[in-house]
Amino acid sequence: MAGIFDDELYQTLTIYEYIDKVDAEELEADLVLGGDEGKECTYAMGYMKRQAIFSCMTCTPDGNAGMCTACSLSCHDGHEIVELWTKRRFRCDCGNSKFGEFSCKLFANKDVENAHNSYNHNFKGLYCTCDRPYPDPDVNEQVEMIQCCICEDWFHEVHLGLHSLHEIPRDEEGEPIYEDFICKSCSAACSFLTLYPQTIWVKGEQHDAAADEVTSSTSEGKNVLEDISSAEESRKLEKARGSRNSPNSNNLISMSEPVSAGKEVVIGESSKIIDTSQCTKNVTPSGPCLLGVDVAVVCPVSEGKPLFLSKNWRESLCRCEMCVDMYNQRGISYLLDKEDSIAEYEKTATQKREEKLQQREGAEVNFFNKLGHVEKMQILSGIADFKDEFRSFLENFDSSKPITSDDVLQIFENLRKKRQRVQ
Repeated sequence: MAGIFDDELYQTLTIYEYIDKVDAEELEADLVLGGDEGKECTYAMGYMKRQAIFSCMTCTPDGNAGMCTACSLSCHDGHEIVELWTKRRFRCDCGNSKFGEFSCKLFANKDVENAHNSYNHNFKGLYCTCDRPYPDPDVNEQVEMIQCCICEDWFHEVHLGLHSLHEIPRDEEGEPIYEDFICKSCSAACSFLTLYPQTIWVKGEQHDAAADEVTSSTSEGKNVLEDISSAEESRKLEKARGSRNSPNSNNLISMSEPVSAGKEVVIGESSKIIDTSQCTKNVTPSGPCLLGVDVAVVCPVSEGKPLFLSKNWRESLCRCEMCVDMYNQRGISYLLDKEDSIAEYEKTATQKREEKLQQREGAEVNFFNKLGHVEKMQILSGIADFKDEFRSFLENFDSSKPITSDDVLQIFENLRKKRQRVQ
């Protein structure tokens, strides 16, 4: 086999493909980390609305603690780390009582525990209703997983509880066209969404929308439908109007027993505990109810189907006093906070990335401008020499072969010899 190019030994890429690959990897990392460069522990920032969180199986194998990016890099280097992507309202645990004698190197004086943190089986490196790790060592091909925007667990598409994977809304290229996903377990806490216009839903090819669960032929249902239309018109939401579904008198549940503030609410099959006392408190109730029905008394019964929500669906949520109280009771008032959404988190991360690149470019220009004339000419000459040497290498290189590290080293060796001859 000598002399035959082996694809398994070398991965061939054009220079443009390599640059695009590096840029894509850097962008993906920035989106996950939210622009956090991992230099400082985020503990002092309290329970952040959203941040990248990691779990250390070496220090806390029970999965009862999480840490920020900086601590995962500085305090737990060389440990078995599980990347959890992002979590809402979480404060860094690194070095607290859950870590025994282990101390945080970046922020030593921390509370014994962060009482308002929430944990699920993700912190043990397990996901989905199948309770399997990712990547899964027992499967040859890793499959895509989807995160629920309520319990924040991740699910395999085949375990979503759908009749067909075609029910997952995607475009012609197979890319998801929904903004948020709610798992079938969490859909019960969000059953009130079925009272909203169809425009907040995204349908797949064979989607059996949750909004279709609720139909009505009773006069009560008709009155509710009329109230919804009237309220929407007053709020200038004609564009969002479409076919609506009214609650059936046999498909209502009573919410007459309110949940007191601070009471724990179990959401999702992973039994994630939500402390409602930490729900958004700065939401100011405003305007008439868009639903025209007392959701504290009656609400559609969910059949436990997963929900797929359209772009900016949160902006359509009613913010009247009654509905805001209902969100707080169910521990989901964060849905009214724009900064809670993954879309907004990634938007902020992208802005930080662009600012960082501009600052980096500006720093390079400032450094160059501070140099004397001789130093500037030396740098420009060096760049020109490198371009000439690299161009010469490409012109004489066999394009059927891969560029190896030895080839790159030879380029710099030729440049070194060229400088010696000039001197």
